[in-house]
Amino acid sequence: MKGYHIAVVGATGATGTELLRVLERRNFPAASLRAIGSKRSVGKSVRFRDESIPVEGLDDRSFDKIDIAFFSAGGDVSRNYVPIACQADAIAIDKSSAFRMDPHVPLVIPEINAEDVRQNRGVIANPNCTTTVMLMALYPLHRAFGVHRVFATSFQAVSGSGVRGVEELSRQIRQSTQAEELSKPESTPPAPAAADATIYPHPIAFNLLPHVDSFLESGYTKEEAKMQDEARKIMHLPELRVSVTCVRVPVYRAHSVAVSAEFERSVSVEQAHEVLAKAPGLELVDEPRGNRYPMPLGVAGKDNCQVGRVRLDCAFENGLSFWVSGDQLLKGAALNAVQIAELL
Repeated sequence: MKGYHIAVVGATGATGTELLRVLERRNFPAASLRAIGSKRSVGKSVRFRDESIPVEGLDDRSFDKIDIAFFSAGGDVSRNYVPIACQADAIAIDKSSAFRMDPHVPLVIPEINAEDVRQNRGVIANPNCTTTVMLMALYPLHRAFGVHRVFATSFQAVSGSGVRGVEELSRQIRQSTQAEELSKPESTPPAPAAADATIYPHPIAFNLLPHVDSFLESGYTKEEAKMQDEARKIMHLPELRVSVTCVRVPVYRAHSVAVSAEFERSVSVEQAHEVLAKAPGLELVDEPRGNRYPMPLGVAGKDNCQVGRVRLDCAFENGLSFWVSGDQLLKGAALNAVQIAELL
């Protein structure tokens, strides 16, 4: 088997660290690995296959003799350096939103539109993590029944904001717990002070934030618009209507999405179960009377997404409501990127 020379940009970040684990776990044929990080990460090292690999800075020569370059360092870095990687004849697999809606760049979830990889001109985009989790359950249902429109609400973990989001939630929980000890016999923990919020505009511990990303003139957020735009591109449904509310929740890892979808053809719960049970990368966990349904704790650290709470939607003529959870650092990011590299 041919060995490929790999570069990982953002190797010390949450997604980059997960990417290294996935490459190793899936025994990707890497002949060499170049770990690239920010200036503050240079001099550190990462572990890969029992080796300590020094972290290099990013420059115009970073992609010399590289076959595949994974980008997990944000849109600005991707916009500046993906073209340089392509000029060096590397294929870039980009996690950021920089190229997702470029008509010349495939936006790929391998279980859904693997053939689109063939259209690449040196860049392949990884979808938004929440879009990926939703489509892992929605797409097989679309193939069977023809999706017409979708209403959804996402429940997104703080690790979607990187390590700093996790640290902020942990700090606020500690502060609230300490305050509760001091204020006994009160039964309800005091909320963290707004001054303790640095990553988010309000405290996230014991709270819900009804937006992820900045607001657009429409009143939707960028994250919510991404879910419609990316779903249209991935599923090749340019007229698909998707209305989403994205919510940041005090969960460390794994995103969940509540979905109500209307279909062109009649559908039953039994038919939906049959379709979902056969879908690749997806597990059907749907025994609500036994309290078995997907949860973030149940999918954290797992490759497959899970779907459950499947029921006929009472507001649609041909509709289903369901709940899907998935690890946004794995299927939503690192695993999906490595699967794209495997397709290549």
